[in-house]
Amino acid sequence: MNLQLGGKNAIVCGSTQGLGYASAVELALLGANVTLLARNAEKLAGALKGLDLSKGQVHDFIVADFSDINQVVKAANQFLDSGRVAHILVNNTGGPPAGKAMQATLDEFSVAFSNHLLCNHALVKALAPGMMEAGFGRIINIISTSVKQPIPGLAVSNSIRAAVANWAKTLSVELGAYGITVNNVLPGFTQTVRADYVIDKKAKDSGKTPEEVLQDLISEIPAKRIGKPEEFGAAVAFLCSPAAAYINGINLPVDGGRTGCL
Repeated sequence: MNLQLGGKNAIVCGSTQGLGYASAVELALLGANVTLLARNAEKLAGALKGLDLSKGQVHDFIVADFSDINQVVKAANQFLDSGRVAHILVNNTGGPPAGKAMQATLDEFSVAFSNHLLCNHALVKALAPGMMEAGFGRIINIISTSVKQPIPGLAVSNSIRAAVANWAKTLSVELGAYGITVNNVLPGFTQTVRADYVIDKKAKDSGKTPEEVLQDLISEIPAKRIGKPEEFGAAVAFLCSPAAAYINGINLPVDGGRTGCL
């Protein structure tokens, strides 16, 4: 099985912690040159130190805040101006605030739409031509199992993640002939800061302790535990590898079997 990514350049968004960082670590282990992209330069510099260099890779980072699409476009152009091709793009940014649909404001939907779909699209528009010329491309979108089964209390996220999933499926059809695959990886409950936030919010809303909420969540997972970030990162890295060249346009849950549909 060919899992080697030597000579391939990867841009991983939201990669100072959590699922983005775990994905960057696994891509580096397969030999990719990794460019971390996030809003905090100090955290990016720290994350950079954790990436594997044993295969002679060169890693770096670019600062951009997904709340400002102009910064994201500038970051893509900065990468391209260095003369490199991005063979791999991992789209990822922090999820919208929790809450019910009737409590959500129009601005919350607009901000989430821009942060997730519009910024993703801006990056693909800038980077896909290089992938097409190279005859190799992997676009991964880290979204949510809510695209298969909406999650109570995450109304804005449920809505916007579904939009990203359908955008990605459309892209997979348009770009497949160029050796570019577009796939979505859907995290279940994983040991991340985002999971801690969701657990704390559920605890406040329900009157339970965070520990009680966590145990309730674990009881719904066939694996009877929450996931590890590196398990999620491994799934992302596999889909980026040459071995996954014929996997295109899918939603892959990495959730211990929790999602209640196929």
